[in-house]
Amino acid sequence: MLYLALLIGIVLIVITDKLTQAFKLSSIWGLIGQICASLVIIMVGKLEVSDINLGNHFELGYLTIPFTLLFLVGFTNVMNIEKAQNLSILLLPFVSLVCFSMSAFIIGNPFVSITGVCASLTIMFILLYGYYSGKAFVGRTLTTSIGFVTAVLSIALIKISIITIYIPIFTLALPFTLYYFIKDKFTSVQSITVSTFIAIFFGVLIFIVPFHIMWYLVVGLSIILIITQFSRKYRFI
Repeated sequence: MLYLALLIGIVLIVITDKLTQAFKLSSIWGLIGQICASLVIIMVGKLEVSDINLGNHFELGYLTIPFTLLFLVGFTNVMNIEKAQNLSILLLPFVSLVCFSMSAFIIGNPFVSITGVCASLTIMFILLYGYYSGKAFVGRTLTTSIGFVTAVLSIALIKISIITIYIPIFTLALPFTLYYFIKDKFTSVQSITVSTFIAIFFGVLIFIVPFHIMWYLVVGLSIILIITQFSRKYRFI
């Protein structure tokens, strides 16, 4: 059912986003579509985070659905793009999804590994098609859909270990924030290249740094990302 729920969620996001653009509606309607898609994942896909293990076991109780909903909607907008961008920006979610697939394969989560591989191949196809045809471009509908898939995969892994929140934050959110920070100082290609190498660097760390040390990285770098959210320019939530 989770595969079906993910498909329904993506369709809802695409439809609401296209209608919002076609009729020039308020962006609140796009947000409503994201909330509906997230509720489908929670209610139909039965995917939620009901407890967090940080050494001690914390039950979320009544906060289970609000926490899961906030996380899904927040990371659906992780690539916060308002207009068409250079196609190469898709390298960032590609790196992140590859990390998801590899981590899920090691942990033993078939849903995340299979979905991650399929999403990675889809992005690779778009990149190749755009490179050879010169027709493809990256708009809000595509990036929102990718963000939604990333959010769902994140929740699926967080159910296993809260440390896996490292993957969406530091292989996608942080590199994407860096891209916005340096894009006015370098060319678009240079900015994307630097951000992609940062994403790859953090992705490699997942497989060589012990989990107890990784937690300190999650906390420390999360504080930096939270500070950046006070500026609308770098905001992804």
